[in-house]
Amino acid sequence: MNTTNHHSAATPSYIFETRMQVRDYECDIQGIVNNANYLHYIEHTRHRFIRSLGLSFADLHSQGIDAVVARMNIQYKSPLRCDDEFISRLNVAKKGAHFVFQQDIYRAADEQLCFTASVVLVVLVGGQLVINSPYDELLNYVARNN
Repeated sequence: MNTTNHHSAATPSYIFETRMQVRDYECDIQGIVNNANYLHYIEHTRHRFIRSLGLSFADLHSQGIDAVVARMNIQYKSPLRCDDEFISRLNVAKKGAHFVFQQDIYRAADEQLCFTASVVLVVLVGGQLVINSPYDELLNYVARNN
């Protein structure tokens, strides 16, 4: 599993991280990553995290269980450029029916924070909002292993 814990006054604590690299077609005419691609990066990170826990969005969907984004709060801090390697990190907490993912992207070369997001997901079973779902196992696993 690609997990890490960062414990310093300046750096938040994370339970998962993955590395990726900017591809040229993700950049705009200014030579920086197009803003929409950051959403792809953090979604891919959530998918890798879920997969690292032995869960699969596709398998759960086939059972009528879907985690869907309810809202996001995003901030662009410093641009990534073509060929930059970056580290996408996350943490997650459960608040009522919501799973709140804190997701941050850092440029690998200098650990510069480039993007930060709070992503709120809810779980639907058969199209209905539920408070307890198989995704709760995700938090139980995280709590046991941190």
